[in-house]
Parts: sequence; structure tokens; C-alpha cells
Amino acid sequence: MATGKEIQLTGKIGEHLVTAELARRGIFASPFSGNVPDIDIVGYCNGKLMSFQVKAIRKTSWQFDVRKFLIIEVQHDRQVVKGINTTLDRNIICIFVKIGEELGEDEFYIFRMGWLQDYFKETYKGRISPQNINSYHCAIWLKDIQEHKDRWDIVIKNKF
Repeated sequence: MATGKEIQLTGKIGEHLVTAELARRGIFASPFSGNVPDIDIVGYCNGKLMSFQVKAIRKTSWQFDVRKFLIIEVQHDRQVVKGINTTLDRNIICIFVKIGEELGEDEFYIFRMGWLQDYFKETYKGRISPQNINSYHCAIWLKDIQEHKDRWDIVIKNKF
């Protein structure tokens, strides 16, 4: 199991890798040093501001609390999806990073937050209730986001 230090370092590595990749693509970018909800990096290009959410891993899946995306109600012995969380900004660009063992082995997956919300809406609705009814853990695996690998076009078209 990863330690707090390893988790923090993974997050920082991911943010700085994305900042460097954005600069490579002509976007001035800066990571936040503290917690700003849903925004890890702010970018600027052609008079336009952009915000990015970055999530980094070293293994095979990204972990979340599903209540960030969905409205969940506990009914007797199961969890029921009552709708989507409308406070979520579906337009934020997400950049998920799979950190490689060596320089140049990193993988980037780019999509909008709305896609991730829709993914959890579809995958969570048929979920068998967890042993702990109050657990709202959910995950997305590398195999499920392959179509988003290196989709830098989403970022590039946003800068104009």
C-alpha cells in the first residue's frame, strides 16, 4: 500500500509532467501549490485561460469517491444512483498520467470531466452494493481509457 509521501510525490510528478507537456505545446502553464478544488494547473494561450485537473498513478487505476460525480442514496441494503452531481464542471479538461519507470515512458490520457462523470454513471448504476454500504469508492482502470491516450487535440483546439 502506498504511503502518504508516495501519493504526494506521484501527484506532484504528474502535475509537473503535464505542465511541461503543455509548455511543449505552446501553452504557458503553472501548477497550484495548494488545493484548489478541481483545478491543478492553469494555462494561458492566445489571450485565453484554461484549467486542468491532473490525476497521476504508478499502478493501473485511479480512485475516487463516486459522490463527486453522482447523487447516491442509501435505500435499505443498497446504494441507488439518483442522478448526476450538477455542481461538477463537466468542461474541465482532465489529464490523467500513468507515470513510467523511466523518463519518456509516461502516458497521458486527456478528456473532459463530463466524460468521466458519464463513465461513472454507466458503470456505477449496475454496481452490487459493497460490504460496507457507506463506502462510495469507485475507480477507473487504464484499460477503460485507452481511447483517450495522447488526445492532446482536446487541449490544442481549446487554446484558440
